[in-house]
Amino acid sequence: MKISILTLFPEMFSIFDHSIIGRARENKIVDLNVFNIRDYTLNKHKKVDDYPYGGGAGMVMAPQPIVDCIRAVKKECNGKVIFLGPRGKTFNQQMANELSKEESLIFLCGHYEGIDERVYKHVDMEISLGDFVLTGGEMAAIPVIDSVLRLIPGVLGKQESFMEESFYDGLLEYPQYTRPEEFEGDRVPDVLLSGHHENIRKWRRLQSLEITKERRPDLYKNITLTKEDIKILKKAKECK
Repeated sequence: MKISILTLFPEMFSIFDHSIIGRARENKIVDLNVFNIRDYTLNKHKKVDDYPYGGGAGMVMAPQPIVDCIRAVKKECNGKVIFLGPRGKTFNQQMANELSKEESLIFLCGHYEGIDERVYKHVDMEISLGDFVLTGGEMAAIPVIDSVLRLIPGVLGKQESFMEESFYDGLLEYPQYTRPEEFEGDRVPDVLLSGHHENIRKWRRLQSLEITKERRPDLYKNITLTKEDIKILKKAKECK
């Protein structure tokens, strides 16, 4: 997958030089490039913002450098242009799954009080992380990009790595344990020490179901329980 990031602060994306995404870039699985919008301004002082018409607090990003940057990037990467902003759809795992199927994506990061409304003509999709305020679009772009790239084949070591994570199938992840077997009187569940893979799988599924129902009922109500899920839940209820 090819990712292009349009921003006023390219250095913020150095995080993608490290860890899983960094390795994916080294292995040519992911082609990620960052473009400085300021490089495309026609203003001799490299200015990219101005006062809003009608008055108001703060500055607004001007359309010319953004649109010229988008056009330049699209010559090499004709992907969807995604703007990170408060008016967009709230990002979730389903959206990440859909975006991971694209060959290329262009992420536009706003700053200050936002972007000139005329830029939206060049935007294909707007994404929001939620109903709260961030310093800039960069803060939202990083988790969105990371979430999408984790789904690209080869980025993670094994397919099971993301298939068992929270939200992949609409459920929260089951509890994880490592050594020692006992810590401050709290023991690892016996089933995880049994070596019985089928029992472990069922225990993990039960934990995911119960944790999701307790902590995220909004997610749980949208889950279609399988026959096995119903059987697992019934057996757990009988054992209580």
